[in-house]
This record gives sequence, structure tokens and C-alpha cells, in this order.
Amino acid sequence: MAHSRLGLADGWGQIQNLRFNQDKSSFVSCFQDGFRIYNIDPIREQAHYKQAEVGSISIAELLYRSNLVAVVSGGRNPKYADNSIMMFDDRLGKAVLEVTLPSPVLAIRLRMDKIIAVCRTSIHVFSFPTNPHKLFSIDTRDNPQGLCEVSPGKFSEKELLVFPGFKVGSIQLLDIHNITRVSSAPTCLNAHRTELTCLAINQQGTMVATASTKGTLIRIWDTSKRIQLVELRRGADPARIYCINFSLTDEWLCCSSDKGTVHVFALQDYRLNKRSALATMGVPGAYAGSQWSLASFNVPQECACICAFGNQTCIHAVCMDGSYHKYSFSPEGICNQAGYDVITGLCEDCDWQTMRGVVDDL
Repeated sequence: MAHSRLGLADGWGQIQNLRFNQDKSSFVSCFQDGFRIYNIDPIREQAHYKQAEVGSISIAELLYRSNLVAVVSGGRNPKYADNSIMMFDDRLGKAVLEVTLPSPVLAIRLRMDKIIAVCRTSIHVFSFPTNPHKLFSIDTRDNPQGLCEVSPGKFSEKELLVFPGFKVGSIQLLDIHNITRVSSAPTCLNAHRTELTCLAINQQGTMVATASTKGTLIRIWDTSKRIQLVELRRGADPARIYCINFSLTDEWLCCSSDKGTVHVFALQDYRLNKRSALATMGVPGAYAGSQWSLASFNVPQECACICAFGNQTCIHAVCMDGSYHKYSFSPEGICNQAGYDVITGLCEDCDWQTMRGVVDDL
């Protein structure tokens, strides 16, 4: 597919949301005309639901590499209510479960035995798939972004749920393993001084990454000891951080922002991260001692992007314009492009010009 004169791929304005599955081996893309599921490596379309089947979709969540995907309607032509989660079985090609919430759903998180629905001031946890029913609900701080993550590992000891606390910049941690009601207050950590904008949790639920609206720092927290492990500096200028992800082995961390840059940090050997020249001059202060990314690469600056690790030295980034970027990196900080594609071009029967209702003036 060709790029527009702005340098954006043809999916710009049609893609509403992007989300990796729990092991980062596939992702789902929400479109104004349905949703599609893609394999990551190699990049290819696996499933394609059109507008006539599902309407416009604003939120979707995959269940690992199973045939199940949960979606919420939203956009120009919604088919379902925005307070309903529809669970689709790709093997059957139809919805097999509907969960209705008291208010619009802003995010969905899935585990093998649970559905987690995030609304603006509450989170609701349901059993799944056997005898689906509500396990409990918890009130939250006003959460317009629907920030919430759950430990993704299938066999992790913890089923840790992390979401914004009632105090500005704080997070709450709650182990939902075998829980049927909230019997005690969740653990609270004061992560930042300003509102949170991005959360991430590692596979085992032992570490959480947080970023605030300022967007200059990412802080990593030990969920058992409830202490900060390290502070990583994305940059000096304010930015909106779109995505943070741990590698499957917790050796690396990546993030993307509205600066159009994906950064890579080392988590097991901090010596690999770059340091400010001020530190070598003996200048005191947190900024001078900051740990900067060991490697980075550029993506379109005009649109949001999700990023995640493939193998240990490979990063995949998918942007809201439909562009897909694959980069390899080394511990020495060398970063090279290993692949590029446009996910809308993987769908041969899509006429994007007709969908938009316009013809570009070439």
C-alpha cells in the first residue's frame, strides 16, 4: 500500500486500537469496518471480521493464541452497545458470550479463567469460560483511559491486577487468584506525582512499569517488596508514552511515545544503559545519574504505536497508520531495521479509498 503525502500509511484514520496478545506473538487491530487478527513473525493476517458481521470495533483483546477474542463496539457504525463485551469464537465465526456492564467499557483484560472489564470508575472481574458470572467489582479513581493490566503468564504464581490508585500518580496491586470478593484493601504504591498514562506488568507479575503524563521517566517496581527497582529516562522533554512492554525473560524493556521513537532499556545489566555526560563530570542530581535507553529507532511521529519484543534481540512495532516495523538490536546499542510492512496491505480484498469515501489528489 502507498503512503499518503504526510508520510503515513493507508490505515491512518481507520484503525481505532491495537493490542498484542499475552505472549506478544500476535496482535488484534480494531477498525472502523471490523477487526483483524495478525500473526507477528512472520507478519500475516489470521482472521478478518468485516463491518457487516461486527460493525465498528473500538476495543479488542486476544486470549493468548486461542480462537477467542473479546471486543467492544465503537466508532462510526457500532453494532453492539458500548457497555457490552462480545466474546467471539474464531473457529465458529460468531459471538459465543455477551457480558453487559453498568457503564461503557474502556478496556478488557483476559486470563485463561477470567474476564476483566474496566469502566471509568470501576473494574469488574468475571469467571470464564465455565459458568461465567461476576466474581467481584471494585471502585476506582476516575480512569478515563481505562488503565489496567493483569499478569499475563499462564502459569504465573500471581494473578496480579494493577490499576490507578485514588491518590494522583499511585497504583493499586491486587492478587485476584481464587478471589471471589475483595476482602482487604489492595496494596498501594506512590509511583508518580502526576496522573498515570501507561502501565505494564511482566509475565510473572513480579514487576510493574509506570509512566505519568510528564512522560520523561519510567519507573520499575518490585510487586512483592513494594519498592522501586530502577528509574529509566525516556527523554528530557515531556511526551505522551503510548506503550511499555517487558521482554518475556525480563531482560529488556521497550516503550513508545508521541516523539516517534521506540526506546530499549536493559533491566538485568543496568551498565548497558547509557548515562548522561554530566555523570562522568561528577555533577550531582537525579538527572545527571539517569539511565537512558541503550538503543532506539524511529516510527511515524504523527500516530500512536505499540511495541513488544519478539526473540531476545528483536522488537516489533505496529502504528495506528497500519505500518509495521521490525528491528534487531544488540546489547552494544546497535539497532537495525529487519522488516517493514503495512498491515492493511495484507488484506487483498479491502478497498481503502472506497471505505474513506475520498480519492487522494495525486
